[in-house]
Amino acid sequence: MAVVKFMTGIDYVKGSLAKPKKTDGHSHGSYLIGTHREAATTNPNCTRLYIRRLDAYNRSTPFSADELAAQNKFGEIAAAVAARRKDLTKIAADNAAFKAQKDEPNGKKTMRSYLWSLEKAAWEQANG
Repeated sequence: MAVVKFMTGIDYVKGSLAKPKKTDGHSHGSYLIGTHREAATTNPNCTRLYIRRLDAYNRSTPFSADELAAQNKFGEIAAAVAARRKDLTKIAADNAAFKAQKDEPNGKKTMRSYLWSLEKAAWEQANG
């Protein structure tokens, strides 16, 4: 991995450094992103640069049956989670159950991950 070292006076760069040009309504070219990790850590390398070519990726093989099944599973669970988050009849019970389990050793730390675990279990039970 490359190391980025800045001149004196520049601590770090964070965010989009170069955006691709938009032609015909779509972005073509490279995208340059700089990141800076602000969390406390012992690793001194906390600045990274990423380059992504937007028009460079073309899949050479069709999606396999396993990939399509995984995409369908993800989509169905995501839709179920979105519906459950808006269901007024379940919000209070879900909040209470989430708060009861979040401090346990294997508890889910966010409401979204908790709802995902519930809906994934329901999906797996329904689809075997």
